[in-house]
Amino acid sequence: MDIRKYNEIAWDNEVKIGNKWTVPVTSEEVELAKKGEYKILIGPTRYAPKEWIGDVRGKNLLCLASGGGQQGPIFSALGAKVTVFDNSSEQLSKDAMVAKRDNLDINLEKGDMRDLSRFNDETFDFIYHPISNCFIDDVEKLWKECYRVLKPGGVLIAGFSNPLIYIFDLYEWETNNNLIVKNSIPYSDIEQLPKEQLEERINNKDTLEFGHSLQSQIGGQIDAGFVICGFLEDKLGEGLLDKYIDTYIATRALKL
Repeated sequence: MDIRKYNEIAWDNEVKIGNKWTVPVTSEEVELAKKGEYKILIGPTRYAPKEWIGDVRGKNLLCLASGGGQQGPIFSALGAKVTVFDNSSEQLSKDAMVAKRDNLDINLEKGDMRDLSRFNDETFDFIYHPISNCFIDDVEKLWKECYRVLKPGGVLIAGFSNPLIYIFDLYEWETNNNLIVKNSIPYSDIEQLPKEQLEERINNKDTLEFGHSLQSQIGGQIDAGFVICGFLEDKLGEGLLDKYIDTYIATRALKL
C-alpha cells in the first residue's frame, strides 16, 4: 500500500466531514494574533507555551504536515514568513482560503513530510509540527529532514502520540468502550488490524496510523542531532484513558 497516497485521500475526506484539525481560524483570531494575542494547539487540548515560540517576526517558518488553516495563518499574522507543507490538497485549501480572506502571505507546498528535498539545507528558522507523524511509517527520516532544513539555532516544536494508545484493541475501544491490551509497539494499522477491520477502515476512508516508539519519537530527534529543551504532556480530551494518564507529548528541540 502507498500509505502517503492513501492518507492523502483520507485527509481530504476528513476535511469534508469536519475533523477538528480541518476547521480554520476566524478573522477575529487572525486580528488578535496581529496584536500578539494567540493560541496555537500542539496537542489535542494544550496550546504551545508562548515562551516556546518566542518572537517569530521575520523568521522563515515551516508548518510541517500542518494544513487546515489553523497554525499557518496565526504564525503569518505574528509576522513570520510562513510555508505550510501538507499531504492533503483539501487541507491546504483551508490555508489558501484564510490567506485570501485575511490578506496573509502564506506559501503552500504539497508533499510527503518524510521528503523535504525541495528545500535547501538550513532554509528555516523554525518548524512547527503538530500531531501528524502517526500517519507515516518512518519517523526517524522525518527528524533527519527537519534537522537538515533548519538553520543552526533553529527550533523544532513537535507534537505526537504516546505509543501507549496503540496497545489496545481499536475495535473494542471505539465500539464497546473497552480497553483490551492486544497490540505491540511499534504499531501499524496495516500490519496489526484484523483483515476485516482494516478493510472497513479503508472502505470508510478512515486514516491509517502508526504507533511509533518513544525511542523513535524522542530518541530519533536526539539521534538526528537535536537537543530537547522543552517537554509537556496532554490528554486526548475524551475517552477512557484521560482519567488515568496523559497520552500525547510535545517537545521543543534546538539545532545547535
